Amino acid sequence: MTIAELKIQLENANHSTESRHLHSVLILENKTLFPKLFTIAQETNNPVSYRAMWVLEFVCRENLSAILSYLPPFIKTIQTVHLQPAVRPAAKICEFLTHAYYNKNGNKNVKNKLTKTAREQIATCCFDWLIDSKTKVASKAYSMTALYLLGTEFNWIHPELKLILEQNYHSGSAAYKARSRMILEKLK
Repeated sequence: MTIAELKIQLENANHSTESRHLHSVLILENKTLFPKLFTIAQETNNPVSYRAMWVLEFVCRENLSAILSYLPPFIKTIQTVHLQPAVRPAAKICEFLTHAYYNKNGNKNVKNKLTKTAREQIATCCFDWLIDSKTKVASKAYSMTALYLLGTEFNWIHPELKLILEQNYHSGSAAYKARSRMILEKLK
C-alpha cells in the first residue's frame, strides 16, 4: 500500500473507537505501513493528518514500542500540531510515554529511548496544550497527567502545574475540574 492509498484508507476513518481500532489493526498486522502512517501524521497542515494521529494513538496503545524509533520526529511533530482533532491523540501518546517511562516496572525500551531532552520537550508541549484556550478538555487532562509524572523528575514542573490548575479551576468544565482535583490532591 502506498502513502496515497493509505491516505484514502484514512479518509474513511472516523473518531469512533471501532474505526480507530480497525485501522490500527491494519497497521499492527502490516508493520511496513507504520512509517507511512507516521509520515501522514507529520503533515500537520493536512486534515488527514489528524486521522493518522487517531490511528497512531491506537497503535501506541497496543504497541508503544512502535513509536520508539520515531521519537525525535514525533517530538518535532507534536510541537507543530495545531489541528484540534490531532492534539488529543498527541497528548494521549505523551501520556502513554510518560507512564511507561516513570512506572517502576516500566518499559525498558522507553526508558532507554526517551531522552531527557525529549521529556523536556514533551513537558513544553503539554504546558502549551494546557494553557491554550482552544485545546479541548481531554487533551488538557492527558497533559496534566503527563506533566504530573514529568514533575517527579523536573522540580520546576509541579509548582507551575499547580499554579495553572488553581488559576483555571473555576472556569474549567466539570471534566477539567475532576482531573484538576485529582492532580492537585497528588501535588499536596
